[in-house]
Order: sequence, then C-alpha cells, then structure tokens
Amino acid sequence: MTVVLMSRGELSRVDTLARVDRGELQVAEAASLLGLSGRQVFRLLARFRSDGAAGLASRRRGRPSNRRLPEAVREAALAIVRERYADFGPTLAAEKLAERHDLRLSRETLRHWMAEAGLWIPRKARRERVHQPRHRRDCPGELVQIDGCEHAWFEDRGPPCTLLAFVDDATSRLMHLWFVPAESAFAYMAATREYVEAHGKPVAFYSDKHGIFRVNRPDAARGDGMTQFGRALHELNVDIICANSPQAKGRVERAHKTLQDRLVKELRLAGIGTIEAANAFLPTFMAAYNARFGRAPRDAKDLHRPLAPHDDLDEALSWREERTVTGSLTLHYNKVLFLLEPNALTRGLARKRVTVHEFPDGRLAIRYRGTNLPYRTFDKLRRVDQAAVVENKRLGAVLAVIRDRQAATVRRRNRDAPSRSFQPAHLFPE
Repeated sequence: MTVVLMSRGELSRVDTLARVDRGELQVAEAASLLGLSGRQVFRLLARFRSDGAAGLASRRRGRPSNRRLPEAVREAALAIVRERYADFGPTLAAEKLAERHDLRLSRETLRHWMAEAGLWIPRKARRERVHQPRHRRDCPGELVQIDGCEHAWFEDRGPPCTLLAFVDDATSRLMHLWFVPAESAFAYMAATREYVEAHGKPVAFYSDKHGIFRVNRPDAARGDGMTQFGRALHELNVDIICANSPQAKGRVERAHKTLQDRLVKELRLAGIGTIEAANAFLPTFMAAYNARFGRAPRDAKDLHRPLAPHDDLDEALSWREERTVTGSLTLHYNKVLFLLEPNALTRGLARKRVTVHEFPDGRLAIRYRGTNLPYRTFDKLRRVDQAAVVENKRLGAVLAVIRDRQAATVRRRNRDAPSRSFQPAHLFPE
C-alpha cells in the first residue's frame, strides 16, 4: 500500500471535490471556493473519480525543480570548496567563489550543497549554546574590550603567535589589531599607544583577569594594588575593568572566533607567514571586517578623548621600579649591576631612591626627579667564575668540563621581571 503525503491545500481540494461528487455543491461554487476556473474543477473532479484522493496530489512531487542549477555547476563548486575552502563556512566560501572563481551562488544554495556533501554541519544539528545577554554600551569609545589570543594564525607557514584585539562594545568594530610573539605588559603598552594615537583615550578598557591587568596574588600586600599596565592607564586617565567571566566580554570573545576562521584563511590566501607582513595586512582586513560586521551605535557621540597637554605616552607606558642607590653609586635591577657615572648630581644620590624606566622598545632609563642619570652596566650573569691555575696539558679536559657545565646551566632572571618576548632589543638576554 502506497502512502501519499498531501499538503493542506490538496486536502482541502479533496474535501471540496468529494462534496461536489456527492451533489452537495455545484461546480461553480466549488470553483469559487478553490479559486479555480470551472474547467479546471471538472478536470480535477474527473481525476478524483478515477484515481481517488491520491490523484489530486501534485505530479511534480519528488521531481527536480525546473529552476535547479545544472549538476555540472554543483560538482564544480563542491570540487573547489573541497580543494581550497574545506574549512570555510558557506557564507565566506560563497564570497570567495564569486571573488576568485567568478562562480556566483546563493549562500543558501551553497550551504545546502555543502551539508549534503558533509562539508558543513547545519546549525540545528549542532549543540545549542547558551549566551548570557548584556546590553551594548550606547556610545563608541565608552567601553573597549581588549584581549589576546594565542593561535596558529599562520598555520604551518610560521610559528604560533598572539593577536591583541581591541573591540568597541557599542559597535563591535575592530578598533585595533596587532600580532605579537606573546601576550605581555610591554606588548599591551605598545598596542595601547598605537590605539590612543589613532583614536584617542576611551573611557575604559574591559579585560579578563590576566595578571597584566589585575593583581591576582593574595599575598600582594605591598604596593598600591595596581599592575604596571593599570598604573600606565591611570596616569592617562583611562579606567580598566576586569570581567568576571568570558561571557561578560562576549564581543571580543566572539570576534576571536570569527578571526580564527576568517583571518587565518585570508592570511593563507595572501601567503603571509610572518608577524611583520601580517601586521601590514591587518588594516585592509579590519576595513572589510568592520564594513561587514560593524553595527551602528545607539548614540553616535564618540566618547574618545584627545590626549591632554600633560599626557606623556612615552613616560606613562613604561615599566617602572624603584631602587636604592648604594654608597658606591650602584644599583641592582633584574640581576644587572648599574654603575652611575659620577657627576654633580649623582654624587649626592647615595642611599636615595631612583626610578628605573624600561620601555617597550627595549630602552632603559634611570631617573631621579625626572632627570635621566648616566650609567654603565655590569651583568652578573655574564661574570666568568675564577678557577684554579690549570696546567697546559690539562687545559683541554678542563675546558670540556666547563662547556658541559655551561650547556646544562639555565640562565634565569628575577621571578617578577616582565616578559621581554615583545622587545626587539634589551639589556637582559636570557
């Protein structure tokens, strides 16, 4: 027995034609109810009497649509997607097929084809995700979410690195992107300087609880409770707010997921495999991203503030630590001995506190009340241990032992010293 599935309209026709067949309705009345001509009602009535209700089912059911694209187009599109865009979503894949292969397809058509071919999992088949809602801020520049994401951005063309992202909460626009070797205070300082110079000072940055933004040690009783980055923002009159959960800063978290999809593929298509080339490519990518994903704010007033006359980015965005000058005009910083050059100013600094300024570009300055002090360095880690006098015939064996010992020795700086992976040059090689 064959079961014929019928639409609601077809079932309505069955009921109306059955009443005509029983003499309860005139053909003209049935034609008015069904919105058909009298001749069409007579044709349907004849089919109903010969084949029953199944005869009223559409005869095109189960057959390909007349508007269906040729099978050759489908196979060509899927072949290109398999070869070059296997991990692309249907929307991005459709864009690339149009841009690079002059193959213009509806994204829904491509989505259907990719799902049938196993190249895409439909959203309904995925595990449902729960998002906690939070209203956007009203104005651009009111709250800027910042975060770093370590990822294989260059795939197998280069080592993994970190992308620092600045996302405006009101518009979801990418305000600044920058590739760095690793997430560090110096990297954020340099990125923040570029951001402020380009857009001005936002009201607040919104971050996670990384140690760069927040003092997380329970025993951190000494000091003012600020990190070096927090102190720098405080001097620029910019607040830093730490989110309690990743969901709270969902704008930048979702941006990272989109970037791990789209930016990775754009870097692949451009053949980019270095941080320098990627940073040069980012402005073009950001413009296209913001044009597609950016949203208009509820209030167009830009709350970014220009730099004040007293703002000194070079001074604020630096790592600072205080040290006491010894009677011999020396001070220790990160296991390096600094020797102040004797002059009229430095001779009176014995037993006084000076400030060591370390900058993101690797420069280091020692200052007293805003004045730079001249100095020389003596790296204690580079000191060669004195050894006993060795006879010439034993020198080779002794040097071999020394080489083995040096190869096994791990050179370490202070535990609290900042990471310098971002700095191109500095005084503290590991």
